[in-house]
Amino acid sequence: MLVTFKTDSYADITMFGEDALTMLKMMGHSETVPGAILAADVPQALHWLTTALNIQKEISPPVENKDEDTNEPVVSMINRGLPLIELLTAAAKAGCNVMWE
Repeated sequence: MLVTFKTDSYADITMFGEDALTMLKMMGHSETVPGAILAADVPQALHWLTTALNIQKEISPPVENKDEDTNEPVVSMINRGLPLIELLTAAAKAGCNVMWE
């Protein structure tokens, strides 16, 4: 499953479902797809997401190793969350709602 985050003030962001659902939980929302955050609630969701990702960074620092099965670099949740943080930041500045489907 893929989840696409949308707002009028930024390009759409598409994520793998598992990562998107984890980030929704970090923002204080249920794992319901589709869903939305009203413009007034976007700054709080952004704060919760950045706080949760920073805590995760402290608990488990980024790994430089490669995945044993695919020999591909491991991408941390912090790196996966950066596009969503940018989307939420733009939405907060513009006072726009954020939706996902």
